[in-house]
Amino acid sequence: MTDTLLPGISSADHPFLHEEVFGVAGGQLRGHVPLYVNGAFVTPGHGGSRRLINPATGHDLGTVVEADAADVAAAVEAAETAFRSGIWSRASSRDRAIVLNRLAALIDEYMQQIFTLETLGNGRPTRETQAQLSLLGDYYRYAASLLLTRRSEVMPSSGHHHIYTHRSPVGVCAIITPFNHPMLILAGSLAFALANGNSVVVKPSEFTPVTTVLLAALAVEAGLPPGVFNVVTGGAEVSAALVSDVRVAKVNFTGGTRGGLAMAELTANRPTKLTMELGGHTPVVVFDDADLDSAVNGVTFASFIAAGQTCIAASVILVQSGIHDEFVERLRSKAESLRIGDPLSEETDLGPVISADRRAAVIDATERAVAQGARLVTGGGAAEPGSSAHADGFYVRPTILAGASPGMEIFDEEVFGPFVVIARFDDEQEAIEMANGSRYALGAAVWTESVGRAHRVAQRLDSGICWVNDHHRLEVSVPWGGYKLSGTGKEAGVEAFDDFSHQRAVIVRTEESPDWYTSSGQRLN
Repeated sequence: MTDTLLPGISSADHPFLHEEVFGVAGGQLRGHVPLYVNGAFVTPGHGGSRRLINPATGHDLGTVVEADAADVAAAVEAAETAFRSGIWSRASSRDRAIVLNRLAALIDEYMQQIFTLETLGNGRPTRETQAQLSLLGDYYRYAASLLLTRRSEVMPSSGHHHIYTHRSPVGVCAIITPFNHPMLILAGSLAFALANGNSVVVKPSEFTPVTTVLLAALAVEAGLPPGVFNVVTGGAEVSAALVSDVRVAKVNFTGGTRGGLAMAELTANRPTKLTMELGGHTPVVVFDDADLDSAVNGVTFASFIAAGQTCIAASVILVQSGIHDEFVERLRSKAESLRIGDPLSEETDLGPVISADRRAAVIDATERAVAQGARLVTGGGAAEPGSSAHADGFYVRPTILAGASPGMEIFDEEVFGPFVVIARFDDEQEAIEMANGSRYALGAAVWTESVGRAHRVAQRLDSGICWVNDHHRLEVSVPWGGYKLSGTGKEAGVEAFDDFSHQRAVIVRTEESPDWYTSSGQRLN
């Protein structure tokens, strides 16, 4: 492809594989990962550089530019200039949809490169990464389809008026993403922001910035005008500089609850749209009529996928008394069978956690739990990956603790690692009360063979999403987000599409103009 739908950078001048930056040799990046501003790589940044670590080996993966306040301001300026120009914000729905579909096609075409870079960055086993990111292009296709098919409303009028709604983009949007699902979580907001005609500045996790920068370059190759999609890299101070900029009209933040509260403070003095997907502490309720084999396999997957580093990881398992002991034993056996090692191997079930600090936090949480009276069923320490090349990686044994109860720290708070606690309940009402006692309300799951109980309990659990006899299942059309300390607003689905726009009502008088100041004139209200 050498042409572009809208003015941009042609692939002849800007080949999007960028092997000099994103190529991998000997387990390391060949180049220095830059910022991406106004359709071009920017290096060096004013903030210096940061080492990237491969969590599977504990060794250097490469380096990334660190942005500072000046770099952030330049990215916001580029986004605002592009927005005000109308080159994207006022482009036709058809033209924007074509670009989004081209981006989806490029994502599909170069998915293997994205798989590799994401696995090297966060240590998720490649089988997981491939399964998850197989949906990535669909978010952009779905947003494009909504762009072409979403209708405005026409409302009834009591008088001679035609009334309808019209939507317009909000402006510059800041999107801040975490390390655990860099591309998937970004897609749940970016696709809808772009579809509506907004400009964006993305701040990826300092642990996993590489694929986000690559995606921005791909988007320009797809026809997105320069300045519409910008990437600034760095830590919390970069997020703060971005969110504090008064030109930012909407913020989408995914991260910890503490970070979300900071976002709320930074935007409290101005009317900024704010969507936050924060911490989770997902309860899974297993009733004694559940298919036990299916429930054990499902809970193992729900608890240990991504080494437990997902916001909806099954972290508190509530098991009915009649099957409690057998369930614990079967879960122990299943967890101990997981193959720990190189995430690039198709044989690996469990990869490392993201950092040495995260590994220490999981081990420390285990020790505190045992001190508080919980029983260690299995795990609880660093794991040996079985390869000298990975001996310095940040591996943790899958950890299960039983005997937990409300009021214990491990029952009430998220650990964010391959760490699960099990508690016993006697009846349905007790299970619901235990689950709903959490300060979080992002996800939940129910395992039962009773259709009536499945619906009844799912509708009573505090959660933004609830699975029945399943976990982690997502579709691009499903709205995503919780409440309580788990955040506010929704990502994905038509809810996210609409939230990246302003809605106005348009009221058109269809009768001849009256003189409202005569005795025969009839006022509107």
